[in-house]
Amino acid sequence: MPTTVTMQMALVKSCNASDCAYYKQGNECHAMAITVGGPQPYCDTFFRSSNKGGAEQTGTVGACKVDNCRHNLNFECSAEGIDVIAQQNNAVCSTFKQR
Repeated sequence: MPTTVTMQMALVKSCNASDCAYYKQGNECHAMAITVGGPQPYCDTFFRSSNKGGAEQTGTVGACKVDNCRHNLNFECSAEGIDVIAQQNNAVCSTFKQR
């Protein structure tokens, strides 16, 4: 019988991408779950909008497609939480650590 691993979704502890539709004042992300895309650790959920949306909860990481991140465990984020930073024209997971 396969072993079951129980994981909690990693929280988005902070995000300073203030032009994102899910950004809330105070560097908070309010997307129910973001996807960190591969091969670069960009937040695939990031998009610009003057309208703000999202859930009334702190954002979490739903999936991670960055194969070479040490926090990637079966395409889920095993970090306790992540920080997302605005970098040029992208939002980037700054918690990324190469294997």
